[in-house]
Amino acid sequence: MAPRTDSKTAKQDADQRSPGDRITVALIPKAAEELQRLQSETGMSKTDIVNRAISLYKFFQSQINANNDVIVRDGKTGETQLVRFL
Repeated sequence: MAPRTDSKTAKQDADQRSPGDRITVALIPKAAEELQRLQSETGMSKTDIVNRAISLYKFFQSQINANNDVIVRDGKTGETQLVRFL
C-alpha cells in the first residue's frame, strides 16, 4: 500500500508536473543580455530564472505594500544601503 500524502503535497507535485501558463515576452536588448548572462552564470534555464524573478518581485512588492524597508548589507564591510523600487 502506498503512503498517504496530504492534499498540499499532492497539489505541489501536480504544480511541478503541469506546464503552467506560457507567455511570449519581448525583452529590451539590455534585459536579454542580462538574462543570457544569468543563464551562463547559474546554469539555470531561462524559464527558471524568470520564475524566480517573478517570485522575488512578489516578495519585494509585499514588503513595499507592508510599508517595510528593503536593505542590503555588505557582508565584508557591514555597510547598508536602502533599496528603492520605482
